[in-house]
Amino acid sequence: MSENDPFSKARHDLRTPINQILGYAELLQEQAEDEGHADYVPDLQKIQQAARREIELIDKFLNPGSGLPAPAAGAAPAAPPAPAASAAAATPAAPTSPASAAAPSLTPLDRPSGTPAGDEGGPLLVVDDNEMNRDMLSRRLTGRKYKVLTAEDGYKALEMIEKQRFDMVLLDVMMPGISGIDVLKTLREKYTMADLPIIMATAKDQSEDIVEALKLGANDYVTKPLDFPVVLARVQTQLALKRQKDEIQRLAEHLEVRNRFIRNTFGRYLSDDIVNALLESPEGLKLGGEKRTVTIMMSDLRAFTSVSERLGPESVVTMLNQYLGVMTEIIMKYNGTIDEIIGDAILTIFGAPMKRDDDAARACACAIEMQAAMEEFNRGLESQGLPRLEMGLAIHTGEVVVGNIGSQRRTKYAVVGPPVNLTGRIESYTVGGQILVSETTIAEVKAELKLGDVVEVKAKGAKEPIRVHDLQGIGAPYAVYLAEREEHYQALQPPVALRYYVLEGKSVGEKAYLGQLVKLSEHGGEISSEASLPPLSNVKIALVKADGEDLGGDLYAKVLEVRGEDGRALILRFTAIGPEAEAFLKPLRPAGH
Repeated sequence: MSENDPFSKARHDLRTPINQILGYAELLQEQAEDEGHADYVPDLQKIQQAARREIELIDKFLNPGSGLPAPAAGAAPAAPPAPAASAAAATPAAPTSPASAAAPSLTPLDRPSGTPAGDEGGPLLVVDDNEMNRDMLSRRLTGRKYKVLTAEDGYKALEMIEKQRFDMVLLDVMMPGISGIDVLKTLREKYTMADLPIIMATAKDQSEDIVEALKLGANDYVTKPLDFPVVLARVQTQLALKRQKDEIQRLAEHLEVRNRFIRNTFGRYLSDDIVNALLESPEGLKLGGEKRTVTIMMSDLRAFTSVSERLGPESVVTMLNQYLGVMTEIIMKYNGTIDEIIGDAILTIFGAPMKRDDDAARACACAIEMQAAMEEFNRGLESQGLPRLEMGLAIHTGEVVVGNIGSQRRTKYAVVGPPVNLTGRIESYTVGGQILVSETTIAEVKAELKLGDVVEVKAKGAKEPIRVHDLQGIGAPYAVYLAEREEHYQALQPPVALRYYVLEGKSVGEKAYLGQLVKLSEHGGEISSEASLPPLSNVKIALVKADGEDLGGDLYAKVLEVRGEDGRALILRFTAIGPEAEAFLKPLRPAGH
């Protein structure tokens, strides 16, 4: 409102007390209707009609376009002056904001039953320097079940908002001390339009204030004299938007917690890329499976059970956690999915839940890097006074059923099918430091592979043995290779007597075979046996001292090769050596090894 416009000031000063009369009359009518005093209603309606007629006359005769002479500068208005304060009473004036176009201007006479009551939440704050305006508007909003607090000026409003949460602010523009515009500026430095909706109250002829308020972040505005049904409609609209925003934020926070849980849980077994894909496609977490060709990698520590029996639980857990930590990082690097960790065994899938063209190649590169990492890992164990460990790896490609298996309360992403069992069978034939890869996997790899010896694996249920290859490296773009393994054999003079037992699965056979350890290398040796064994047989050996007594301790080995016409020269690879056997054999090994 321009201070140099006497018409505007006169209209404002005359309408303020009349609007208050009108607002209280409407409030009293609502109370009379709610409390069953229908006989009061006609008189209250007459008061309202008279007040509206009076406002129409003020607007008609104090309008610059009416042809009446303007009051002289400084002259008193043509009616008793009223306190210069903003009106907060209800009148039927048409709203000028587009937001109010859909909200009909209702009076208590045609107010429909069931008007929405205020939502549960924080209170509303009414800010106006006129006490009667604050009282009247807060009463009407309270009657609609809203919680309402009031502030007599901008400073008080800022102080109250600092101390507690409000769902909305109804803010008058024209106030002494600090204007509503300045209060709006201050609030928008801390609160967004979604966090704290603000509706400005301004006079019809204060279009500049309206524009500035909207630019500064006011959510909406109402013009004075206020039409309460319009005010109520806009309050409900802004509160509904705030509730929706709060609900969206709550759901987002809930989703973030859920996503964080998925990342923390599955992130230990899946790479970030796969976790992100699962989060973007929630249907991937539904129960059910599908047939898919995948590459399966299985790793296992050689004779870890016998090693763990010699150590305390704390040392066993320390070794296992360190081992799994190193291997998991490498598997994540190559986007493998850890399907299962059972003790020291790791079952990994390449090709599920996300399939890529290079699944088989990545599995091979991953296995090579895992095997190569064992040397540094073992140096770390030795620095802690712990024994060295050796790992075997197998890789096979085949069609399986993969998906979420279980119930609605407990599910597991798993792979099922004969290729899984075959991979485990292939892995059982490996020695420490070895990777065996099937020919079905080799056929899928586009990169150049460095392959060693061919091994025939007898798979359960298969008519013919399955050929697998000793994997030693893979070319570009991976370019990872295992260090050359060359055994140096030292003839033993005299040979060391021994007895050995053939392992049948996890059980030790009852029959004892006699033999002699005639040669010793860094990781194995050669024995002259009274009986021949097929290649890849697993044996448990008991060394016999010169006095005929057993040395004691564990010594496990796998038969790598059978030599001699009678097949009784057995080339062994030790898979686990107990401390007693290690102490006995160490000085007998080739010099420098």
